[in-house]
Amino acid sequence: MFRLDQNKTPLFDAVKKYVEDKVIQFHVPGHKQGRGLPELAEYIGYRALQMDANGMEDLDYINNPTGVIAEAEKLCAEAFGAEHAFFLVNGTTSGVQAMIMSACSPGDKIIIPRNAHKSVIGGIILSGAVPVYVQPEINTRLGIAMGVSVETIKKAIQEHPDSKAVFVINPTYYGVVSDLKSIVNIAHAYGMAVLVDEAHGAHMYFHDDLPLTAMEAGADMSAASMHKTAGSMTQSSVLLLNSKTIMPSTVRQVLNLTYTSSGSYLLMCSLDVARKQLATRGRELLTHTLELARETRYQLNRIDEVYAFGKELKGTPGCFDFDETKLGINIVGLGYTGYQMETKLRREYNIQIELADLYNILAIMSIADRPEDLKALTKALRNIADKCSKNILKNSTRIPHNPEMVVPPREAFYSTKKVIKLEDAVGEIAGENIMAYPPGIPVVCMGERITADIVEYLKVLKNENCELQGTSDPNVEYIRVLADQSLAEERFSIPVISS
Repeated sequence: MFRLDQNKTPLFDAVKKYVEDKVIQFHVPGHKQGRGLPELAEYIGYRALQMDANGMEDLDYINNPTGVIAEAEKLCAEAFGAEHAFFLVNGTTSGVQAMIMSACSPGDKIIIPRNAHKSVIGGIILSGAVPVYVQPEINTRLGIAMGVSVETIKKAIQEHPDSKAVFVINPTYYGVVSDLKSIVNIAHAYGMAVLVDEAHGAHMYFHDDLPLTAMEAGADMSAASMHKTAGSMTQSSVLLLNSKTIMPSTVRQVLNLTYTSSGSYLLMCSLDVARKQLATRGRELLTHTLELARETRYQLNRIDEVYAFGKELKGTPGCFDFDETKLGINIVGLGYTGYQMETKLRREYNIQIELADLYNILAIMSIADRPEDLKALTKALRNIADKCSKNILKNSTRIPHNPEMVVPPREAFYSTKKVIKLEDAVGEIAGENIMAYPPGIPVVCMGERITADIVEYLKVLKNENCELQGTSDPNVEYIRVLADQSLAEERFSIPVISS
């Protein structure tokens, strides 16, 4: 299957040798193998801090790898079916931004689903590209955004044939997958690159029962969060490249603009080891994960008024396939919001779930999950269901539709702002992004017109104690808007119509 020896961990081996050699350090970091930070070292172990080294000849340099980092990245590329792989130590956020900056120049259009992560807006601002937003399908029963349909993407491409790239999420936070192969074929036929956010799909490369991946579908680039679902440490991700139009030298040049020159060797070693584990044992480990997911869904769906959604969604609008390791649980029938259920599970059952929204909670499953943990979650929800009055929570709040983009995000970012009360913002142009986190999808992006629906929706989220981010006011009582919207509208009259 592999040409290279996927049992090798060249970077991890080099770091271990460096520690074992007991090198006398006159280089950063200043804690010098933990001796300068004994309180932390005694808690997490001195070995972890001994591995916290810096770039040098035998450990290679992350900005221009030619040694063990380069070898580890080649192994990673092969394991994921890519031509090139780049280790990331600033999360998939940096990978998403690098993809957009590699594919787009200032003024270039890029087609993007409106439920994209906030990192996409950062990439738009940094690159100067102009987003053409497309609306994902909405599942009104669950109250969540699904994937984008092939028809929606095709329509956007035909209306904006000068676009340079199409951006796709594979899968969404909830596990929903669009028809990526068809989207790739259409985009490539129009000469557009396809960039894929696989923040929640790194594991999908290593089991046939999981949805098609970006590299399998022929996409140009993918940013995959190894730390989310593939076992590496938080903040470590990988950027994959397999393109005829985007050169690896361009990607490296873009990364060097924003990349640290002091990449964490702990994070990179975790990437090296996680890749080895998935390449050599991924199918075995993920088979166990899928068995747990299927059994847990079955048990949860035996609880009255609880719905653990899964592959039965395939074929519904916006759902071409489904990642079963995303355990989404609709709890509307129990009379709780997702936010209330998240708090209840943590405070009363010592269970922390990944994500809550108004109507659902989400448990992320991985190769590390244990049967007893899934049983504890099921038992907790069954116990809550037995005790609750089962007053069905009315699904009455609509997710706001695509707001009108009046000013491109980059120009809005650099425009003069003023601060006003949230309730006074209807009709104004947003001067900052406002997003629910997780998952980090903007309710409104800078440069967009704020509507009454958006203000109402934000108030509902605030009342439910949802974590809102992106605003200068952490309480979101006040928001920043463009100081002179008439000037902005006149100055930035380029076509930025959402599809």
